[in-house]
Amino acid sequence: MGLFDRIKNAFMSEKKEEQETPESAEQQETEASDANSQSADKMPADPSDSTEEITDVEAPADQEDLTDTEETSLKETLPEAEELEEVVVEEPQETEILTDEELEAPVETLEVMEELTEPAESSTQEKYDKGLEKTRKSFGDRMNELFARFRRVDEEFFEELEETLIGADVGFDTAIKLTDALRQEVKLKNAKKPSQIQNVIIEKLVDIYEAEGVDENNQLNLQPEGLSIILFVGVNGTGKTTSIGKLANQYQSEGKRVLLAAADTFRAGAIDQLVVWGQRSGVEVVRGNAGGDPAAVVYDAVAKAKNENYDILLIDTAGRLQNKVNLMNELEKIKRVIQREYPTAPHEVLLVVDATTGQNALSQARQFKETTDVTGLVLTKLDGTAKGGIVLAIRSELHLPVKLVGLGEKIDDLATFDPNDFAVGLFKGLLKEE
Repeated sequence: MGLFDRIKNAFMSEKKEEQETPESAEQQETEASDANSQSADKMPADPSDSTEEITDVEAPADQEDLTDTEETSLKETLPEAEELEEVVVEEPQETEILTDEELEAPVETLEVMEELTEPAESSTQEKYDKGLEKTRKSFGDRMNELFARFRRVDEEFFEELEETLIGADVGFDTAIKLTDALRQEVKLKNAKKPSQIQNVIIEKLVDIYEAEGVDENNQLNLQPEGLSIILFVGVNGTGKTTSIGKLANQYQSEGKRVLLAAADTFRAGAIDQLVVWGQRSGVEVVRGNAGGDPAAVVYDAVAKAKNENYDILLIDTAGRLQNKVNLMNELEKIKRVIQREYPTAPHEVLLVVDATTGQNALSQARQFKETTDVTGLVLTKLDGTAKGGIVLAIRSELHLPVKLVGLGEKIDDLATFDPNDFAVGLFKGLLKEE
């Protein structure tokens, strides 16, 4: 099944659920009404009829002939029944004096059960659907406004479409490619009205998106044996330190030994923030003094990771993009320190960009790519923006794979980027029901 077919199926199933929900509710009400009417038919018309029937029932003869011994035995059983009732009533009251540890145990068990019973499919796709809700709505509103303003497909329509796509942060190159492909499609189908090509626009966007991602590797390059070293770069305020902390927590929970290096020594706040994340995740942090040499921190971290057999080393760095020369020299020095012990490292150089900045994120990615050997991107705050279309621009213009995406504020909301789930989450709400 092609990606566009998958998006279409997701869209149609969503529509089907919306249509079936009210019908099922009405059906339940009808069934309940029928059941009540049937019960009413079975009930006696007059309560007196019921009384007469009960009086006609004869009591068992053996109850009248109970011996003294049997009566005594029967009476002795009554207090026992009352005691049982008292125990049942008092039992819940005992939970009020449970210790904190005892109170936490049932909650943890409940959380585990919820995780076990949760459908496996709720995983990434639902996160992408929710995380891309703002982008999907914004994109849809733009497209609907465009279609409402035009009654026919002409050159002015295509010019407006280009501007709409650029405004939706899909990128200049992507917008031009789409409109050129669409012109040809309109001629082939002899389409006259914008409504006739609404789904074709999404189909062409998906085609371009897939074509730019051929042979793209979205997985992190972790070493099967030995230490994996991942270097994080990016300007301040993009969520770089937070992303490192979330990734450390993820690997730690998988049973890997993780070490953090606070090599952004130019901001004391960055060091303290990484230490806090280390404490939350149960991960040790190698740190130096504020204003010290970042390469010295990395040197100590590499030595510690090697001597103590760590699996993963995550390195935070400064993000002073305003001075490219100093930044480049600093990153080159860090790389030399790493490669003295591990010649093929760092195994990943991840650029962290803030999705809420739209085209500014693309500009940052372009400049960092010129400054250092970026191997992939971490796109943060995707759930809080209407500019998720920036992924298409990054793919089309920079040809850099997105490795990780932030789909929420929780510690486990940093996910490996899945291009298919992203496309389904972004485009399925834009299709028109045929």
